[in-house]
Amino acid sequence: MLSIFKLYFQSNLLIRILLALVLGAIFGLIFQDSPTVLAILSPFGELFVRLLKMIVVPVIAATLIVGASSITPSQLGRIGLKTMLYYIITSIFAILIGLGVGTLLKPGLGLQLTAQSAVDGKAAEAPSMLNVLLEIVPTNPIGVIADGQVLPMIFFCLMFGIALAFGRDSSDAQIQKSSDTVYAFVDGVSQAMFRIVGWVMQYAPIGVFALIFVVFAKNGTAAFGSLAGVTASVYLGLLLQVALVYCISCAIFRLSPWIFLKKVRPAMITAFVTRSSGATLPVSVQSAESMGVPKHIYSFGLPVGSTMNMDGTTVYLGVCAIFIANAVGMPLTPEQMMTVTLTTVLAAVGTAGVPGAGAIMLLMVLESIGLPVETGSAVAIAYGMILGIEALLDMGRTAMNVVGDIAGVAIVAKHEKSLDEATWRA
Repeated sequence: MLSIFKLYFQSNLLIRILLALVLGAIFGLIFQDSPTVLAILSPFGELFVRLLKMIVVPVIAATLIVGASSITPSQLGRIGLKTMLYYIITSIFAILIGLGVGTLLKPGLGLQLTAQSAVDGKAAEAPSMLNVLLEIVPTNPIGVIADGQVLPMIFFCLMFGIALAFGRDSSDAQIQKSSDTVYAFVDGVSQAMFRIVGWVMQYAPIGVFALIFVVFAKNGTAAFGSLAGVTASVYLGLLLQVALVYCISCAIFRLSPWIFLKKVRPAMITAFVTRSSGATLPVSVQSAESMGVPKHIYSFGLPVGSTMNMDGTTVYLGVCAIFIANAVGMPLTPEQMMTVTLTTVLAAVGTAGVPGAGAIMLLMVLESIGLPVETGSAVAIAYGMILGIEALLDMGRTAMNVVGDIAGVAIVAKHEKSLDEATWRA
């Protein structure tokens, strides 16, 4: 028995989750007409959903504050503002591309997942865009965090983090000391939450197996086409982000898109394999240097980008939000699509460094548009389907995040007239 547990925990988590996806689908088809097996396995999937919901608010709150307060005001000079502005603009394009591809290809349409909570949710009216914008500013910050209200929580945590950044950069020694103490505490909370996330992810294969079993036991082979559709949609969105955003951006600033794609390739491949923007940072630095980007630009832009720039993830969020909404029979309204855009752009400040960031951000997005992942609901089942192919989607979106980081520093260097043109062409 001990050897089985040892083998489980020492084996690669990615392989375990993919194996759970395959086995869950196979056993779901085999026991499609067995309500007893379905009743036994369903609680294991529900437990996984509850564990994820347990961690999402503290993870997001802590990491947003740490992310916003890690950038000192003195760093936010001309170069810093240009870099961050580029990241924000490309993130907006990314979520629009994700929503556009999802709207065009309609992944999940016809899957017809059903549950009582999904039926109840259908009666709720979507809030107007004006109300969404007004409610971003909370009247009770602690209350919105306790209630898990996503947009106002993000707004308050960003404001708190920025204020903390000014305190840490203050010339007053007492203010600086107090701010550093608060920062150390919040950073300690975020580190503890990372550890808990790691524990939850160790249970992920079991939870994914149970959730996928339920999907295939109830829907049969119809679920295969939906998973293939959402995967194809995400990767199409990522390719469009490269072609329509990065390549055109390079062309606008008179940089050859072909040279950029050639020199960014080592970092892109490394990110695809490692699924980590942070782990890819040394290779990203080498790619930036091979393009002639000076150190004073990439030394700020790349670390900040690995934390804040999430173009690949925002494409993924747009497609997956539409997939889940279609799968439960509640297609997104224009107001909900705008909410998705606001949520992903605001949340990008702190969540990129979180393990499993995409899956956690997807929980936030679904909550913000009135599709909470509740135990036993159709939304939870559709979310479980996404989680089953999370690793495959994560490889593509992480690669795209890194490509966006390097594109940002190259374009800023060109705009600052500090790009080494000879190195770029070499």
